[in-house]
Amino acid sequence: MKRVFSGVKPTGHLTLGNYLGAMRQWAAVDQHAADALFCVVDLHALTVDHDPARVRRLSRQAATLLLASGLDPRLCTVFVQSHVDEHARLSYLLECVAGDGEMRRMIQYKEMAAVERERGGSVRLSLLTYPVLMAADILAYATDEVPVGDDQTQHVELARDLAVRFNQRYGHTFVVPRATHPSVAARVMNLQEPASKMGKSDDTGPGIIYLLDEPDVARKKVMRAVTDSRRDVEYDPEGRPGVANLLEILAACTGGNPKDLSGVYESYGSLKKDTAEAVVEVLRPVQERHKELCADPAYVEGVLRDGAERARAMARPTVDTAYRAIGLLPPASETSRASGASGEVVSAAG
Repeated sequence: MKRVFSGVKPTGHLTLGNYLGAMRQWAAVDQHAADALFCVVDLHALTVDHDPARVRRLSRQAATLLLASGLDPRLCTVFVQSHVDEHARLSYLLECVAGDGEMRRMIQYKEMAAVERERGGSVRLSLLTYPVLMAADILAYATDEVPVGDDQTQHVELARDLAVRFNQRYGHTFVVPRATHPSVAARVMNLQEPASKMGKSDDTGPGIIYLLDEPDVARKKVMRAVTDSRRDVEYDPEGRPGVANLLEILAACTGGNPKDLSGVYESYGSLKKDTAEAVVEVLRPVQERHKELCADPAYVEGVLRDGAERARAMARPTVDTAYRAIGLLPPASETSRASGASGEVVSAAG
């Protein structure tokens, strides 16, 4: 059975884009078709300025929303990244394989570093090495497939490169993963800035629909979505991104095709109204289940504890193998276990 790994970063409240572009696919398909792990990647939230209490709060909320979206701990493994030491252990080894140049070519680092330089500041070193930690997240579990949006493909390619490089230098250790992409709504765009992704944000921007937005709030955001000066409804992602975004959201919510739906509407008003109602209905069961889970925090804690134990058991053999392969001396207890009945010490590498 193939193994799938993916995660969410607790740097903001999860959005409609997170759900339609990833979480719904995880629940409906991936957890049934694969040995799947889904992780709240809280270590990644430390790469930027943050409030510790907020990171903890958002981490719990993200884990609860993963369960509310339909992930079943009987079918998949749900856990928090920092609860499994193997992520940090492997990340350092991969830093010893990665090159400075390829890190500085990562798009996210280049963009954020440029913004900070304009402000007269600098980014944290962890932002530069963030893709290596992401590679460790993936490679520790012998992952076959990583479902990601288009903006994360570069990071999965780095994980592939590091896996191949490590295997060539130190012996076969890692499975080489591949990125997969959902066919519909891989990127839900900001309702006010349709050229930008609907990403997590620290504010309550009118262009971002959060999974926990009240129905009236979600409706209002859709009804105020940016379109253009024309009156007809046409699916043209390049020329008319605002209208195309509404059609893609509606299609993702209803199971339709955005191009076909464009022929159904004669006005923006009716398109926005139907899209707003479709969004509210898609979010309704998630919000209801989230409310139930919040009333039973012991259940969520138990899921995360059990998930971390399972994840640790899966990751440790691969990470231990990588430690031996790269030349590190095994702990004395392992060396003792490796010795034969005669007392002769056997190398962990054979």
